[in-house]
Amino acid sequence: MAILFNNVTIIGVGLIGGSLARVLKAKGLAGSITGIGRSRETLELALRLGVIDHLGQGTKQSIEHADLIVLASPVGSFETIVKDILPHLKKGAILTDVGSVKGKLVKQIEDLLPRGAHYVPGHPIAGKEKHGVAEATETLFKGTKCILTPTRSTDPQALERVRSLWLEAGARVVLMDAAAHDHIFAAISHLPHAAAYAMVNTVAEFKAGPDSYITFSGGGFRDFTRIAASSPEMWRDICLLNSENIIEMIEQYQFALTRIKKAIKHRDGEKLEKLFRAASDCRKGLE
Repeated sequence: MAILFNNVTIIGVGLIGGSLARVLKAKGLAGSITGIGRSRETLELALRLGVIDHLGQGTKQSIEHADLIVLASPVGSFETIVKDILPHLKKGAILTDVGSVKGKLVKQIEDLLPRGAHYVPGHPIAGKEKHGVAEATETLFKGTKCILTPTRSTDPQALERVRSLWLEAGARVVLMDAAAHDHIFAAISHLPHAAAYAMVNTVAEFKAGPDSYITFSGGGFRDFTRIAASSPEMWRDICLLNSENIIEMIEQYQFALTRIKKAIKHRDGEKLEKLFRAASDCRKGLE
């Protein structure tokens, strides 16, 4: 495929941003890739690994020639970053992101953008428990979904170019309303992360002599809590930005746990098996 973007700037060169940069390089989709972010150490590592071509030397220089700017930092930083780069966006520049919260954030960013610049909100459904640019790979997005949440203001040509990028990365692109996106992912992504963090903290409080109970954990506990090793900073921002939906899902989860608790308390084996079987059948259907 021909070059999609002459100059790309990625803000936040971690697992997702770094993996997207590797896709751009492997597929020959970008002429040049510049990385900027808070950690110079991370950016220098990205440069040594060949993930990016240039280290950003200030906002103006890093943004003014960029055809595509990718927000791949924690979602809580998006608004501040957009305000910082606004004066330097060239006409026709496309801004996209990889954040797992959309909703109000999309409107905030759209309201800030100057005429002539385009915003295509995105969310690749990919990742792993380890984070950082050293874990980045061009195969991270293969066989996954990437959600794009365009609005009435989204430029059709900009949308198509961003869509083409994710298709080249091996993802299946799904278009979705931003509010629907946040409600769905509160259930199937944000709630599981909150539950995993809570589970680890719960068990870590118990000790058997000098050892924590957690040191005796086997495959089940490790599988269930794997995502608790994810970036705390990233998940702090996600929970605060999608708070209403996540609280709704936590309350629903508490209701489900309470039903199990009551069945155990009342020694109702029939009810307990029924609850477990319904969950087991549903889970097997995902395979």
